[in-house]
Amino acid sequence: MEPVRWGILGAAKFARDHMAPAIHAASGAELAALATSDPQKASGFLDFCPGLRVHESYGALLADPAIDAVYVPLPNHLHLEWTLKALEAGKHVLTEKPIALRAEEIDQIIAARDRTGLLTAEAFMIVHHPQWQRAKDWLQAGEIGELRHADVAFSFNLTEAGNIRNRPETGGGSLRDIGVYTFGSVRFVTGAEPVDLSARIHRENGVDVFAQVAGIMEGAGGRFTYGSMTSMRLYNRQVATFQGTRGMIRLEGGPFNANVNDLAEVELHRNGTHVLVERFPTANHYRLQVEAFGRSIRDGIAYPCPLEFVRGTQAMMDRVYGIAVEI
Repeated sequence: MEPVRWGILGAAKFARDHMAPAIHAASGAELAALATSDPQKASGFLDFCPGLRVHESYGALLADPAIDAVYVPLPNHLHLEWTLKALEAGKHVLTEKPIALRAEEIDQIIAARDRTGLLTAEAFMIVHHPQWQRAKDWLQAGEIGELRHADVAFSFNLTEAGNIRNRPETGGGSLRDIGVYTFGSVRFVTGAEPVDLSARIHRENGVDVFAQVAGIMEGAGGRFTYGSMTSMRLYNRQVATFQGTRGMIRLEGGPFNANVNDLAEVELHRNGTHVLVERFPTANHYRLQVEAFGRSIRDGIAYPCPLEFVRGTQAMMDRVYGIAVEI
């Protein structure tokens, strides 16, 4: 079958370093076009994809009849606008997280998706990685008994004032940037939703640079306690733990930046001293995401991370912003 022909709106560094190479390498995909008015930024993409067409505006790329799907890596506050514009232009859309800044905005995207019949998704790539899929399988198989507690931490130190993550007008903040992982990963693995939450936030320049969330979540497997820490002012740390009555599942080192910060691996702890470790040194969740997106378009296979799931994570984030105590 013909490959899905992709265009990218904007020459973001993340797109150049991760998603564009993933699209270029993915089975059933073709990186065909880029929209940027800056030739210098385009050069980094042309280095590994010399046949790439470069459009000088986002609108010109959306008008390109040779493009089937669009990847949107723009600053957070532009995601809703350009996702909707891409859908109206007849393109399938994969938009960086968060796809919108509030849950009700995702309702607009869901309505546009249903009206157009076009695949629309947030780039929540970890659900495509085998380490997270293995964690979910182990939990559902009862390998750790009854889940009693889950806690997740994600931090890095970003002091550059001009960075979009540090600017309120571009939808910055640790929760919007990485809280989607500390919230969404637990929802994905457990299928649970929050029933009670409390939160503490520290802000600088109008954005949350530290957030601590605690509460109770509930799903088909019952209730368990939950904790989340995100920060853009602490040393790099990524860890997720699911603790049950007979064992523990642990992802540490770099579960959200697999094989970048550290080797992708997941641990199953049981019987006191028995630890099973599975490693995935070659799995690239960005490429796997693109390939899953293509299968959904071509073969009608259900996409692993639908907008309804994404809305649940955003609703959890909205709730945290609404109840958080400033510290």
